Amino acid sequence: MKKRSILIVLSAASCIIACAGDIGAQFAFGTFFPGYNQLKDTVSRLGSSISPVSAEISQWWIILGVLFIFFGIGFYKAFQKQERYAKLASVIIVIYGIGEGFGSGAFKADHDANGLTASGIYHEILGGIGVIAILLLPLVMRKVITRNENPAFYRLSQIIFISGLFFTLLFLFRYLPDVNNFFSIYKGLWQRLFILNTYVYFLSIAFYMIRKQKSV
Repeated sequence: MKKRSILIVLSAASCIIACAGDIGAQFAFGTFFPGYNQLKDTVSRLGSSISPVSAEISQWWIILGVLFIFFGIGFYKAFQKQERYAKLASVIIVIYGIGEGFGSGAFKADHDANGLTASGIYHEILGGIGVIAILLLPLVMRKVITRNENPAFYRLSQIIFISGLFFTLLFLFRYLPDVNNFFSIYKGLWQRLFILNTYVYFLSIAFYMIRKQKSV
């Protein structure tokens, strides 16, 4: 196998490890946080200063960022024939890794009496940039893997974009003044469904990359 193919397969494997590892880490670390509710509490709360697993989950998020950045690099190598859109999609994946990985790991989602601390604000901004970027990925991917090339993946891109936007809107209800409404209460659920939606798409791309190398 050529060095380029090895890089692509390894980057796809890093994506698989990142997605599976992050889902597992969220639930595993949550069990060590007394009173933490997977459906009602955000993932970011695991990394806040009040969390007993703050250091551990923050370290994992840094690793997660590295894995997704490596995935983004390998992604471009796999689809570089569609240079313009492949490069854009690769940048989007890297931005997600920086925002949701490094941003979450480096800045704690802390609050004080006045609201978010400076660290909490940086956490929200970087995470928000990552989310916005990844919401756009399916739209770009429709140019990378076209309908003629793979109709099923093209339809998946449409579904992932719509469902991702839907879960994001539900998650944004947490900013409403009435924090006791149903959607605000279950903010943890909407966030995890968004993450699952994203990871299903990432995994689809990763396995597509691996299959593509086998046929080379």
